[in-house]
Amino acid sequence: MLKFEPVQRSYFYVYPYHDTVMKYASMYHVDSNLTAAVIKKESKFKREVHSHRGAIGLMQIMPDTAKWIAGQLGDTNYSEEGLHEPDRNIRYGTWYLSTLQKEFHGNNVLALAAYNAGRGNVQEWIKQYNWSEDFSDIDAIPFAETRDYVRQVLADEKKYRELYPE
Repeated sequence: MLKFEPVQRSYFYVYPYHDTVMKYASMYHVDSNLTAAVIKKESKFKREVHSHRGAIGLMQIMPDTAKWIAGQLGDTNYSEEGLHEPDRNIRYGTWYLSTLQKEFHGNNVLALAAYNAGRGNVQEWIKQYNWSEDFSDIDAIPFAETRDYVRQVLADEKKYRELYPE
């Protein structure tokens, strides 16, 4: 396996903005490998990307969510264009991921589902399906896109942990 690590790190599991990810992961108490995996899934580390739904930047943050995050963080310099700045985008996205982890009691399956499908949907599923705090059945997530998202991010998190031990 060791002989393939340089290839994997160079082509499949790149890690630009490593220092920025580490800084905000530490600041907001989020696993840096999880943040890297979210960025990989959301944008493949391409800072100028926009989704068809309007999400912007590395961590694919919706402008309304970003505006709310800016208010929560006291960032008076918020602008939609500023979401292309890696530092700001990673800061906002990591802070948001941290709030979702807190909201869902450290459950990364639920936090990631909320990052992808919205916290309101996940709250509704918890009520509708009587999910507990230790929910882990990814197959039970009603949205196929969200199931695939959660699976991929968790798999990528594991791979980042193997390739970039802290």
